[in-house]
Amino acid sequence: MHKILIIEDEIKIAHSLKQILEEEGYSVQAVVTGEEGFFLINTEVFDVVILDLMLPGRSGLEILEALRRRDQQTLVLILTARDTVEDRILGLDGGADDYMIKPFATSELLARIRVLLRRGRSEQIFRLQFGGLDLDLVTREAHRDGQALELTSKEFDLLTYLVRHQGRFVTRGMIARDLWQETTRATPLDNVIDVHMARLRRKIDKDFPEKLLHTIRGVGFIMKKEES
Repeated sequence: MHKILIIEDEIKIAHSLKQILEEEGYSVQAVVTGEEGFFLINTEVFDVVILDLMLPGRSGLEILEALRRRDQQTLVLILTARDTVEDRILGLDGGADDYMIKPFATSELLARIRVLLRRGRSEQIFRLQFGGLDLDLVTREAHRDGQALELTSKEFDLLTYLVRHQGRFVTRGMIARDLWQETTRATPLDNVIDVHMARLRRKIDKDFPEKLLHTIRGVGFIMKKEES
């Protein structure tokens, strides 16, 4: 069953699309903010993302850029009221696979989704690999150098996030926002994050000569190979 994510801030449209697509046999999730959408694309695998451009929290283009920056081949159909040629060029150049204007005909939307799915996508999206780490995003199993890693659900999400940001600094604030969906930071999660990070480091690095997960004091964390 194909999985579809709808990121649409007009609640009626989001709910209507979800119902229509579920009646067509798709597995569908619908969210109404850019932050929720960003969290889901970082933690789950979808065949198609139906993406509005004008979203609260994060714009559709920011979400699209994040997907493509990590080389994800998720199919993206932009569904928006922004109908200028410049907007279409911006969306398509940003990595969208298709672009539709509101209001739209349901039959045309379904047809375009079928066309996108027929194109297929790289199997690489289902796996993440780095430094001997092999993450299966479907079964949520993790290995390093062929050795199975016993990770909790949150540890797997955290490792996935770090691998997707490999070579770049990840702050505690980013982790709190994107994995714990804590945006106000009224109650800091630094201690919670540090505990999870310490447990994850033991599991992925303790029994291996090359360490991958590094703490940068005053900055955060980075997933990278040690320099020889």
